[in-house]
Amino acid sequence: MSEREIIASLETDWQQRLAAIVDMMRDMSRHTDPQEMVRAYGERIRPFIPEGHRISLSRRGLKHPQYRITRSTTWIEDINPWKEPHRLPLHTGGLLSELIYGEEPVVIDRLEFSPDDPAAEYFAGHRSLVAIPMYDQGESLNMVVLLQRDPHAFAREDLADYVWRTNLFGRATSTLVLKEELRKAYQTLDRELKIVGEIQRSLLPAKLPKISTLDLAAHYQPAHRAGGDYYDFFPLPEGKWGIFIGDVSGHGTPAAVLMAVTHCIAHTHPGPPMPPGTVLEYINQHLAERYTHHTDTFVTAFFGVYDPAAHSLTYASAGHNPPRLKCCRDGAVHSLEGPGGLPLGIIQHARYDESTQTLHPGDQLIFYTDGITEAHNPKGELFGVERLDAELQACELHAGALMDSVLAAVETFADGRAADDDRTLIVARVLE
Repeated sequence: MSEREIIASLETDWQQRLAAIVDMMRDMSRHTDPQEMVRAYGERIRPFIPEGHRISLSRRGLKHPQYRITRSTTWIEDINPWKEPHRLPLHTGGLLSELIYGEEPVVIDRLEFSPDDPAAEYFAGHRSLVAIPMYDQGESLNMVVLLQRDPHAFAREDLADYVWRTNLFGRATSTLVLKEELRKAYQTLDRELKIVGEIQRSLLPAKLPKISTLDLAAHYQPAHRAGGDYYDFFPLPEGKWGIFIGDVSGHGTPAAVLMAVTHCIAHTHPGPPMPPGTVLEYINQHLAERYTHHTDTFVTAFFGVYDPAAHSLTYASAGHNPPRLKCCRDGAVHSLEGPGGLPLGIIQHARYDESTQTLHPGDQLIFYTDGITEAHNPKGELFGVERLDAELQACELHAGALMDSVLAAVETFADGRAADDDRTLIVARVLE
């Protein structure tokens, strides 16, 4: 063979080898089941390693000198080590135990073993061996052992390739296993959160009450499956109604749990829940004493008692956003200010003073949680109170139209960005 023919042959050899490896990598990337990927890899890698017997073993979760055989080319039945670990042979001591606990690659040119070695049946008829540790968290928890019938079958210059190739594949397999475990865990968690969300929504009013001289509309949207916003209506003597809105600090399930606790406390108030300051003091006392004193959680709340006959709202606030009041006479929008207090659950024995606002037919009250005003757009800007007030100026007079207009403005402003916080909105329009 001429020099040119030799060079051409070498070029063709590496090109074919590269093409085979690229094809194998593409195939490996398509697998989603680790068991199938291991099987396919075994078939694909065969042309690149000496023909012979392969054993896989593991000491994960075991103590020296125990190990398990997880795979063997001599097995007729295909056992899935991740789904059927109870079927894997458990051995104690012997050559394989020394190798896997030895933590280092090993080449044995002339294999010798005791007839009573736990792995003797796997060694039988073979004269050379290479042990390839597979590291996890710096330890050789798994190992691949290659066996050949001839002595001196494994070249030491190939050992480095065996180690890095086997370990990279091992990490890829572990990633698939973790991905599947994560998928199952997420599905379980999502089912649980869905149930939590359903329970939480069952605590909110199933329908809005019919309150004399008041037109109502309400919207509730958790940022996740469950959230920490809470609103409620309480029938009171003499035709009066209590209007409650609250926002638990934090998000998700922890906030939903404290929301449910707040709901329970509010509904166990002895006697009619009034006056507003006394109700907030009652809820605060129980939250701070039993539920929030050892955590950083708290609840902002606003509670008002509406008197249909007097067209008045007597209210108290525990660190909550003051409702917006739109006056029908001049169209002005301003805060329903008054003496405020600390959020519920921070300290015991907090006091909450009250204020009274006289209302007129056509006036509109907008109760909201900060998920409305703190909605973000893709640029990171906040919707804010000014945009809320601007929308209140331009909207229709009845409660439902006002609520829909505000929510549409928030969605337009967010421009596709998902809600970062729960959004609750109550609109009350005073009627003749």
